[in-house]
Amino acid sequence: MKVDLYGVYRQLAGGKTLELAVPHGGRLRDVLIAVTKQVPALNAELFDTRGNLFADVPLYLNGRNPRLLAEGLNRVMQPDDVLSIFSPIASGRMNVEEIKTSLIR
Repeated sequence: MKVDLYGVYRQLAGGKTLELAVPHGGRLRDVLIAVTKQVPALNAELFDTRGNLFADVPLYLNGRNPRLLAEGLNRVMQPDDVLSIFSPIASGRMNVEEIKTSLIR
């Protein structure tokens, strides 16, 4: 399957697209873990210390937000699925942190 990376994730991975083999019955959560195994620098970007996906990481599976699907991260993946992972910096995390820092000063 294809995983497209955006923002700083693309820089960390050294390219836009990763190709992953999805085992039969593999879930979206498994794909995200496989991404971090292929690009270890993404582990701290995607998951907290308990192994939970950060809520502010924008994901799209075949153009739809998988968090809105009944199966969520447990959705069984298909070989032709396309997962897009966007950097939360592009969606505002960095700006919020900068604002908080400037308010503390």
